Amino acid sequence: MADTTASQISTPAIEPSLHRVMGPWLLLLFIVGDILGTGIYALTGQVAKQVGGVVWLPFLVAFAVALITAFSYLELVTKYPRAAGAALYTHKAFGIHFITFIVAFAVMSSGITSASTASRAFAANLSNAFGWNLEAGIGITLVGLAFMAVVAVVNFRGVGESVKANVVLTMVELTGLLIIIVIGLWAIGAGQGDVSRVTQFSASADRGAFWSVIAATTLAFFAMVGFEDSVNMAEECKNPSKIFPKVLLAGLLITGVIYVLVSVSAITLVSPEDLGEGETPLLKVVQAGAPNFPIGIFAFITMFAVANSALINMLMASRLVYGMSREHVLPPLLGKVHVTRRTPYIAIGFTTLLAFGLITFVGEVPALGGTTALLLLCVFTIVNVAVLVLRKDKVDHDHFRAPTILPVVGAICCAFLTGPWTGRDPVQYSIAGVLLAIGVVLWGVTVAVNKSTGVQPAAPRSDDDDELHFRGPVN
Repeated sequence: MADTTASQISTPAIEPSLHRVMGPWLLLLFIVGDILGTGIYALTGQVAKQVGGVVWLPFLVAFAVALITAFSYLELVTKYPRAAGAALYTHKAFGIHFITFIVAFAVMSSGITSASTASRAFAANLSNAFGWNLEAGIGITLVGLAFMAVVAVVNFRGVGESVKANVVLTMVELTGLLIIIVIGLWAIGAGQGDVSRVTQFSASADRGAFWSVIAATTLAFFAMVGFEDSVNMAEECKNPSKIFPKVLLAGLLITGVIYVLVSVSAITLVSPEDLGEGETPLLKVVQAGAPNFPIGIFAFITMFAVANSALINMLMASRLVYGMSREHVLPPLLGKVHVTRRTPYIAIGFTTLLAFGLITFVGEVPALGGTTALLLLCVFTIVNVAVLVLRKDKVDHDHFRAPTILPVVGAICCAFLTGPWTGRDPVQYSIAGVLLAIGVVLWGVTVAVNKSTGVQPAAPRSDDDDELHFRGPVN
């Protein structure tokens, strides 16, 4: 596909701008709420299985890599304060439509794998809340499929997201993690548990300490993703070029501290071997540190947290598919909108079927969560490179500028963490490859249809300064 030039981008009709309602505190809650969720609730045990008592270390390394990449996002979002994200930055840096498409489709795929991870965690916690014995059989898969079907129905009906709703959801997610931290600190103060575990390292016999930590980091990174979504709120923030840097860095710092404290509390009360069994590690921490605490209540908090993550990710994925279809880079069928519900029902069905396949044929939380991290690490690598490429593009307003060394280090670290030398499960490459292959096939079909009908596939919608975003319906 030839490079997309400015002449190929049609001028859109003038539309009203988004309402700038988010100040620094609401933005901070949005960022914290977006990062918190399925990763820490579901994968703490799997990380502990790889490194033992120093389960906090991979989360700390993942935090450092995410923080470095956040500096690149900060430069780009303050330079181009539009609701577009990685697709915008890729297009402006390289101008190659196919690369922009692959980045956008990778983001969409990461949303589906993340939602599938959440569905497994939801099912496992549901079984604990009601005392069902589902973990050992096909029950978890069936409940996960049913849960994803419910998400699709809600998605189809249309969900009006609001900042106030996000505040409530964030508080629920945060409450569950604070419960773990308080239980851990209380137990430590009472002389319970084994604090010495936090320094005990159990590396794989054939990999050694360094590579075991790296392998665990590829999983732990899933818990740190979400901060990149905040750039899509740029058009709804008051003075984004000024407030974004401090707020995003503060949000990452808060979640990083929470994750380390949760990890320390968990490993103090539960051995790495026990923590790594099953898909509800934090429930075991509650049971060990506060046996009188109503376990059903914590299970419901966890279910609420991961359900919110699944819904947000499936909303994003279906709207992204819809937007790419409307811009003639995916088949037009995927861009159809339901007459009464005003939602992209074909795109919702397509993304839901992909999630069904992942839940049924992949199933395991580490594989799904690891694939999410893999896809986003690839996107982050490109974004870090895009920062350096776009240094030559000058804008007429002040913006944040990251020290040059950071995007260089960020690109190297993110690319390094995508490689097979990290000990990443090969199935993650297979899952990511299949998802992207589906996108490439659909791209090829669309190109053929466009040529036969004389349609010129333009870049995703351009704003007044040639910025783009894959747009979706209001509902």
